[in-house]
Amino acid sequence: MSALTDLLGRELGPTDWLVVDQARIDEFARATDDPQWIHVDPVRAAEGPFGTTVAHGYLTLSLCVPLMGQALQLTGYRMGINYGVNRVRFPAPLPSGSRIRGRFTVQSVDEVEGGEQSVVLATIERESADKPVCVGLGNPRLEREHTPQVEQPWAVFVGRVDQHPRGTGAAR
Repeated sequence: MSALTDLLGRELGPTDWLVVDQARIDEFARATDDPQWIHVDPVRAAEGPFGTTVAHGYLTLSLCVPLMGQALQLTGYRMGINYGVNRVRFPAPLPSGSRIRGRFTVQSVDEVEGGEQSVVLATIERESADKPVCVGLGNPRLEREHTPQVEQPWAVFVGRVDQHPRGTGAAR
């Protein structure tokens, strides 16, 4: 694929299955200082509300990145950043050892200095489950490969303070 705008309105995926095992959950717990027992203690979690350990919601959300990369497979961009997410929900738990995959729909694309910013509906589903484990609107921003360097590269991605619609105080 060569242009994000070519994908408007199309559902992409499903991606390949990805196993979310206990080792991945434990690593995420260490990296984020979130060792809650429902995530890292299989013995205690067996008696808990889910009957086993479950992945952190933010781990599930972060796995949108490799799954979206697999689904979109875009060329002509030098890099992408996660500009933000909107309306993220975790309708169902993600038990350890489950397999997930993603479906993505590009809902809008806007030109920004040096590239494009989009809104992409992400739906992460668990194998053999009725409900998705994560649904949200991602806002990836992609910089084209041949973008001239700007004096303040951060201004391209977060918006210049003097161009903010609410004035200089709103972006501080």
